[in-house]
Amino acid sequence: MKCKHRLPDDPTIHCAVLAYASDMNLLGTAKHDVSILEVSVIASLDHAMWFTEKPFRADEWLLYALESPRATDGRGLAYGGVFTREGVLVVTVTQEGVIRLRNSANKL
Repeated sequence: MKCKHRLPDDPTIHCAVLAYASDMNLLGTAKHDVSILEVSVIASLDHAMWFTEKPFRADEWLLYALESPRATDGRGLAYGGVFTREGVLVVTVTQEGVIRLRNSANKL
């Protein structure tokens, strides 16, 4: 991912842009093999970020690797790492949330 337009050189702006983008589909990885059409509610309970390498540029290509180790009983946990082209980890992200399905017979 990357910001479409060139950003100012202020590192705070790059952190803010990445914080905004980090919520994109993070919790969605916790729905595992359930179709999005089966989901009635996905809501964040907690979202945390650790910036481990600064400065970085959010207007250059970054790899956002997402993973979900657990989703059960209507809750999901997801985490991700954001890496530069050189493979440097710049941000680690975690999120826990509520996931409710339309058919209550199906459980995550």
